Amino acid sequence: MPFESPIFTNRDAIIGQFRKVRADSERLAAPLAAEDWMLQSMPDASPVKWNLAHTSWFFETFILSAHSNAYQVFHPKFGYLFNSYYNQIGKMHPRPDRGLLSRPTAAEILNYRSHVDEAIKRFIETAQDSVVDTIAPLMALGAAHEQQHQELLVTDLKHGLYQNPLKPGVYDDALTDGHAEVPSMQWRQMEGGLCKIGWNGEGFAFDNEGPRHKVYLHPFELANRPVTNAEFIAFMEDGGYDNANFWLSDAWEVIKEGEWCAPLYWRKDGETWLEYTLYGERPLNLDAPVTHVSFYEAAAFAGWADARLPTEFEWEAAASLFPLKGRFLKDGAPHAPAPAMDGDGLLQLFGDVWEWTASPYIAYPGFTVADGAIGEYNGKFMSGQMVLKGGSCATPDGHMRVSYRNFFPPGARWQFSGFRLARDCS
Repeated sequence: MPFESPIFTNRDAIIGQFRKVRADSERLAAPLAAEDWMLQSMPDASPVKWNLAHTSWFFETFILSAHSNAYQVFHPKFGYLFNSYYNQIGKMHPRPDRGLLSRPTAAEILNYRSHVDEAIKRFIETAQDSVVDTIAPLMALGAAHEQQHQELLVTDLKHGLYQNPLKPGVYDDALTDGHAEVPSMQWRQMEGGLCKIGWNGEGFAFDNEGPRHKVYLHPFELANRPVTNAEFIAFMEDGGYDNANFWLSDAWEVIKEGEWCAPLYWRKDGETWLEYTLYGERPLNLDAPVTHVSFYEAAAFAGWADARLPTEFEWEAAASLFPLKGRFLKDGAPHAPAPAMDGDGLLQLFGDVWEWTASPYIAYPGFTVADGAIGEYNGKFMSGQMVLKGGSCATPDGHMRVSYRNFFPPGARWQFSGFRLARDCS
């Protein structure tokens, strides 16, 4: 079975998890104006209300319409409007045009969500035990899918608001003051050897996290924390964006065409670097992990620093030695990446910023695509993407696993993406 859900053991647990995830999405949207719900700043981003509607469509399509003979869809055309990329389900509205959908209104989207919520609750309460057993993995997948869209809601909204010259803040200030001194970058040696990689069978996991398999790793060193803003500024001031020797060929074309000279959301005012956040524009915290950088920028910095990026297998093998704790999305509003606290071992492995790895997003040995439309969830994107690990301050709390494999094209940088360095043992 490509998806497992032992976390859902009974009807009350299924309904409870469903209600929590649905409420978390609406708490994220609650502080926003209806006009904010419409923003779509680029084809890769989606409006707030589309994210809220699409996650409802997911439950309606894969649970209610597929397994409940009594269910009637909320609106006959919503399947076309809010299907994302499931070709086996049917045609879909063009992705770049989602921001043109002034109707259905925000109020209608909330009514749609309420309709689906009540229908799911009634269905779970009254379905036969065999049906509940069948749909439990799909309910777990739907909950995890909605958490992914909570993160997308935050990152897509930030990109949209950034286009506004007013640089508005829409959430209460949740920035935290840094402590006195960020730990110096140090190297931690990893012995390598034969390591087990992938989902260990506990709780929920996406299909692309398995099958669990063995990988041989040569001894390597991993930086104790992610690269900071101050360290990235040193790369910039040393001409990093102007030296082709540090950049991959396609990366060099991208940064020159886009006129990149700093991470996304940065602006220099005199001698001070400013950064746009969802609380408005603020002075850059030099000790915080650099974020909103692409794989291209991460790899260029690594070359400049006489280092490299870790593979996803090196990262996972090292991270599995530490507790899964970090700064994630909590309390209905995103935080901002904060400086690493002093400590031994590897710091900030989880939360704050996604960490680019050197690994392309491809299938693990023995991976098979699930039958039907649900098989389109992950497998068909295994081309032209790079793996990120660890989660960020915009990743919902409880969503992350050490085996979790996020993936984006190498030029993407609107996500909360940063990196740490690795190097071979001499």
